[in-house]
Amino acid sequence: MSGLLNVGTRALQANQLALQTAGNNIANVNTAGYSRQSVVMGTVQGQYSGAGYIGKGVEVVTIKRELSTFLTTQSALAGSIQSGDATRADKLRQLASLFQGGPNGLGAAISEMVNSFSDVASAPTDLTARSVVLTRVDETAKRMNASATQIDELAQGIRLELADMAKTVNTLAKGIADVNNQIVRAKGSGQTPNDLMDKREQLVRELNQYVQTTSIAADDGSTGIFLGGSRALVLGTTAATVSIGQDEFNDPLKSKLIMTSGGQDATLDEAMLGGGELAGLLKFQNNDMAEGRNLLGRMAVAVTTAMNDQHALGLDLDGKPGAALFSPVTLPDARAAIGNSQLPGAVSRLAITVSDPTKLAVTDYQVSYSSATNGTVTRLSDNKTFGFGAAASYPTANDFFKTEGLNITPTGTPAAGDRFLLQPFSAAARDISREFSSPRALAMASRIAGSTATSNTGSLSLSKLQALSDDPNLAATVTLTFNGAGTFTVAGAVPAVAGPINYTPGQAITYNGWSLTLQGAPSVNDTFTVQAQPAAYRNLNAGNANEMWSLGTKPMFDEAAMTDGYAGLLSQIGIRSQSANYAAEVSSTIAANLERDRTSVAGVNLDEEAAKLLQYQQAYQASAKMIQIAQSVFDTLLQTLR
Repeated sequence: MSGLLNVGTRALQANQLALQTAGNNIANVNTAGYSRQSVVMGTVQGQYSGAGYIGKGVEVVTIKRELSTFLTTQSALAGSIQSGDATRADKLRQLASLFQGGPNGLGAAISEMVNSFSDVASAPTDLTARSVVLTRVDETAKRMNASATQIDELAQGIRLELADMAKTVNTLAKGIADVNNQIVRAKGSGQTPNDLMDKREQLVRELNQYVQTTSIAADDGSTGIFLGGSRALVLGTTAATVSIGQDEFNDPLKSKLIMTSGGQDATLDEAMLGGGELAGLLKFQNNDMAEGRNLLGRMAVAVTTAMNDQHALGLDLDGKPGAALFSPVTLPDARAAIGNSQLPGAVSRLAITVSDPTKLAVTDYQVSYSSATNGTVTRLSDNKTFGFGAAASYPTANDFFKTEGLNITPTGTPAAGDRFLLQPFSAAARDISREFSSPRALAMASRIAGSTATSNTGSLSLSKLQALSDDPNLAATVTLTFNGAGTFTVAGAVPAVAGPINYTPGQAITYNGWSLTLQGAPSVNDTFTVQAQPAAYRNLNAGNANEMWSLGTKPMFDEAAMTDGYAGLLSQIGIRSQSANYAAEVSSTIAANLERDRTSVAGVNLDEEAAKLLQYQQAYQASAKMIQIAQSVFDTLLQTLR
């Protein structure tokens, strides 16, 4: 009788555990990270008898977690990538919203400013038209300032978010290390602690929402967590810490993820971080926002420099040369890398100035010296490298930068290994302002005038006379004397011009910082004179107003006109935002599909669990009936023996 009773008791206990497990599944159907559990039953080894082995019932071998390690890993990876893409797309939408289009945008302000010079060109002495110009200049400066300020505010918010995320990563890493410790101790019992395994897995999934990780299981039951491919964030029961720091140039506009383990700091390569919100923010800050700053900064530098340079070539109503229309932009010195040579005479700084506002590129640069005269320049927008030195394409670094519209001036002599980061435009739009408010100070008259001699007998006529630069000899008198052989001689040019010069109608003639275009056929001894603007005609002249107006159509931003530059800025930011949105949509679909596949294995299905409850309930009742029968048989036997 004891054998039947034992079989029934074991069956009762096993089915009771099965009922409890199914009930636990139902209770945790909405618990994040919970993996469905199932009871694994096994036959108790039978007892040998003369008639063979007699079965001794059933026992519970283990409580098994139902999951696919492959799907769990892939789902966490896809979720990490989706988080990074979504974060970057969201921030790009915020960045794009800072650059308004339409009548309230910076592009409209620049167009209105340039077009306002047309009214002054029509009426050079009209103080009302001049006041409108200054108002447009002020509005352009303020919109540049506003855009730069909004970018700075967005950047400040990102820095705070990055710091908070680093703290969250540290908390999760510490939690994983603590659970590792609990699992290692619990596995000494010979059984897997399912709930602790679920807890660790959920912590890892939450960690992947911030930064993509790689998990490697150890023999003792713990799991190692690695960032950037090989940096151990969690190893056994020990967790490293992460923080947000700066790069080797101490650039405050960019951030790096720093891991500290065993008292040693390691800067993680941003390209190796993969997905996660923190990685997405770093990519946005270090790449997308950097380009947004450079796009705005280049526009500010190019527009204000071109306007100031042209304004300086004119005369105001009091006969004075034009002063700066906008506050001159001072480009920041290059940033020296940590570890650069500090020896006497070594380069301590690289000063940057604008040489040609029409050639400026939307990029930062890195200069690396291999010797005092040799090295490379890396254009960071496309990572192209250009050598300079005796055997390179450019004799000096500055020869390369001239092709980019910049000048650099080193202080001292560079040492091998010195590196510098050039960020010409990152803060250029921040402090721009209108320089003066008096309409009389607008230099709308040309500083030079041209005239043919009254004694001329040919058909020589002026087509165009334009001041090109603030040459010290710009207003010096220069006389061209023509002869019958299709040539002319020049008097008054600096430097002096020897010999006859061929004359071609419609071809520009350039001396002393001005350009002259003549038409017609001169006779022998006909002359043309370029001289300082006569005071009697100065205030009636609008030559410089016309040149300021024509700046609007001058190719400036990658061959686009000044007034079209802002449209190009909006286009580049819009393309980045559109691309990021598409990537976020794709990664979201992939993550959702993988999570669905994972939960189909590890998730709780209420219908399935309800069916199991009925199944185990019937088995439990049958087991109880078995015990009841064993007891009844035993009672009958006792009564027979009395």
